[in-house]
Amino acid sequence: MRRVVVTGLGVIAPNGVGKKAFWSACVDGQTGVRPIQSFDASCHPIKVAAEVPHFDISPFLVNGQRKNIKAMSRAMQFGVGAACMAVTDSGLQLDREDPERIGVVMGTGIVPMDLGELAPAILESCDDQGKLQPTLLGKRGGSVLFPLWLLKHLPNMVAAHISLALNAQGPNSTVTTACAAGTQAVGEAFRLIERGDADIMLAGGADSRMDPLLLLAYTALGALSKAERPAAEVSRPFDAERDGFVLGEGAGVLVLEEFERARHRGAEIYAEVLGFGSSFDAYGVTRPDPEARGAARAIEWALQEARVDRHDIDYINAHGTSTRLNDLMETRAVKRVFGEASRTLPLSSIKSMVGHLIGAAGAVEAAALALTLHDGVLPPTINHTRPDPECDLDYVPNSARESRVKTAMSTSFGFGGQNAALVMRQI
Repeated sequence: MRRVVVTGLGVIAPNGVGKKAFWSACVDGQTGVRPIQSFDASCHPIKVAAEVPHFDISPFLVNGQRKNIKAMSRAMQFGVGAACMAVTDSGLQLDREDPERIGVVMGTGIVPMDLGELAPAILESCDDQGKLQPTLLGKRGGSVLFPLWLLKHLPNMVAAHISLALNAQGPNSTVTTACAAGTQAVGEAFRLIERGDADIMLAGGADSRMDPLLLLAYTALGALSKAERPAAEVSRPFDAERDGFVLGEGAGVLVLEEFERARHRGAEIYAEVLGFGSSFDAYGVTRPDPEARGAARAIEWALQEARVDRHDIDYINAHGTSTRLNDLMETRAVKRVFGEASRTLPLSSIKSMVGHLIGAAGAVEAAALALTLHDGVLPPTINHTRPDPECDLDYVPNSARESRVKTAMSTSFGFGGQNAALVMRQI
């Protein structure tokens, strides 16, 4: 089995666009959670989110490709931007590589329906009493609907646009396992290189749900924080006063590369990917298994594939959503796997600073894990001011910590019971 390393990182996050800006903000404990700006949320119960401000995809595309922007959702634009950043960071000259040996695996999720785009078609299809009539929709609606509207709402188009922009003709797939998607995409891409199906993979996740309708849906689900406190203090993983996550958006893409070719070309290597584990709770649609059995299995299987003893893990980049049930479950999973060693094992959640990026969360956190291994710095869990007696581990509260990290892990747990874990080491 071939060794796989991380040689490039591209991140578009609410607290920083680009690897350097993002990582500097994380180390400094700077948040990207703010009052919502992308639409008028004054009448919504939830008025804060973690948005990416003022992002422009056009500089990342050559002139002939810019025509595709009109068929890209916001998440697709984030994904392409992060992929281009990652390739630049890697030093690869893709026009000198065999495009059939370059692949893409991306995690993503729901694509918001643009109500503004749909409104004209719906209005044209209503009768005199204002009721939507399917017969009128068929006669009139299509005449005012944007012809490429459907392409903006197909989940596979994130990976497709990345492949189009970078001429990646190898394996291409999309993972839609909710909040575990980004981690699982990196894990699946790792295995493609490991078994020889590709030499270079662009792997990660991209997601954006900054939309009035989806904000209402998450509010109705009861997943978002309703705390009446300053925006910067709302996301507080593992804290006793946590009451829900903050909806975020963004993208993270890692360049994964076969080790020998990366070493031969003199690439900077951030970390080596050693193992990946994926499992399912089979417990509940919205509630994780309170005994954390599924989450523990994913962690254990990642350790097994990595051939790493649990005592060799120096740090965990935690899922840490800031919800009461998930943070407690994750704490129990760590205790279940690591036993007494969990008392001295540091873990932290960057969701305290970037919110929950859903399908992109695990990818951005995998990038942060690679940077932790490369730089020897543990990003903090900010807003951890009141410890929860049931969440009683070392969450690296409030301030970054310099630490020699040789082997580390990132975890993700999604709605429905999706679990995923990655193991990386310093090289």
